[in-house]
Amino acid sequence: MSVLIKTDQFSRQTALFPDFAIPNGTLVNSTANKISHRDRGFHDWYRFVLSFPPHLVRQYLERFGLNDGATVLDPFCGTGTTIVEAKLCGINSVGIEANPVAYFASDVKSDWNIDPSKLKEHARQIAQSVNGAITSQNGNALRTLPDESMSLLLANSISPLPLHKSLLLIEALGEEAHSEFHRHEMLALAKSLVFSISNLHFGPEVGVQRIKKTDAPVVESWLSEVERMACDIQGCTPCNAQAVIHHADSRQLAQLLLPESIDAVFTSPPYPNEKDYTRTTRLESVLLGFIHNKEELRALKKGLLRSNTRNVYKGDDDDRWVDDHEEIQAIATEIEHRRVTLGKTSGFERLYGKVTKLYFGGMARHLAELRPYLRQGAFLGYVVGDQASYLQVMIRTGQLLAGIAESLGYRVVSIDLFRTRLATATRQQMREEVVVLQWNG
Repeated sequence: MSVLIKTDQFSRQTALFPDFAIPNGTLVNSTANKISHRDRGFHDWYRFVLSFPPHLVRQYLERFGLNDGATVLDPFCGTGTTIVEAKLCGINSVGIEANPVAYFASDVKSDWNIDPSKLKEHARQIAQSVNGAITSQNGNALRTLPDESMSLLLANSISPLPLHKSLLLIEALGEEAHSEFHRHEMLALAKSLVFSISNLHFGPEVGVQRIKKTDAPVVESWLSEVERMACDIQGCTPCNAQAVIHHADSRQLAQLLLPESIDAVFTSPPYPNEKDYTRTTRLESVLLGFIHNKEELRALKKGLLRSNTRNVYKGDDDDRWVDDHEEIQAIATEIEHRRVTLGKTSGFERLYGKVTKLYFGGMARHLAELRPYLRQGAFLGYVVGDQASYLQVMIRTGQLLAGIAESLGYRVVSIDLFRTRLATATRQQMREEVVVLQWNG
């Protein structure tokens, strides 16, 4: 395997990110992954806490030489950072996302074809109605979720009174489901639930605050988010770039894309670690009605790339794609050997080696599936990070992914250092990188 890690790549980071560099040419980690104030429009309607920043997308769209008429694909589009940034740059985009609430967010964030003044007026009418309902129900029993839905939430992730108010607002929004503003108003609630109404905190794992909120300004925070959306739409330049979002599995592309239709790819797939990405969006997924019970949650997880032991299932066979990859097999063997040596016997721990092979096999399957849809000379950027979540066995994700891509006929252009981050368990600096590939047919 010949992975091109050019020495000038690391010095080039200063030029790539002039606003976030320090004299020795490395990135300031506290700001490299931070969204700047000037980039908050549209992007900040709703986004994962650990989403990569718009400026990273913008730099690579420029580096790939994309312009009007080009189409960029994000096959793990999450909450739509690549999609929104491409639209702001006048570039067509296609997104693929298996998580329903993230798909919904990407789809709404790329829809700017509504009247912002009418959006605000419609939301204000709903706010007035819901505030009246809240006042009239003072002293009545608080509304709550069915037991099977409540069991999906992190315990104490939302307090009873804020939940009651949120359900009244959701009911009012449901009565206006026919409205052209409904989806934007629902997304505004998704953001409010996470950052203003709930007891959640992110550090970076999702958790519950020690001090719980007994009450929260549910209607007011929601209305504020709607008004921010309206302000962004009001101030945007008319744009003809098209954005198409698919709720689908990035390992199954045949029904989604046209042959040789993609000029570039920029994305960040899940990392191979013990982060259950469905927990991050669990509250809004349940309250907004995307999942109602454990069966629906299980179905959601089955459509995701296998990146943690919480979504490994009987019959999974993506690992066959890396049966002949000696380094990945060696890592899986080392993880299993360390598990046995340390006497780790839980069901999840027994799957650490298996999920490592499933993850890289799934990425190999995705890259193989993608080839017919790429135009000759298309560039691809995959933002990935080194991991040591599985009993502190180091997984050099970028280098392994580059080797897999090369074996499938891609040219490895470079592995660019984006930033480093401190591993909690080992106190090591872990690399986050952009693996840059090219498809030449």
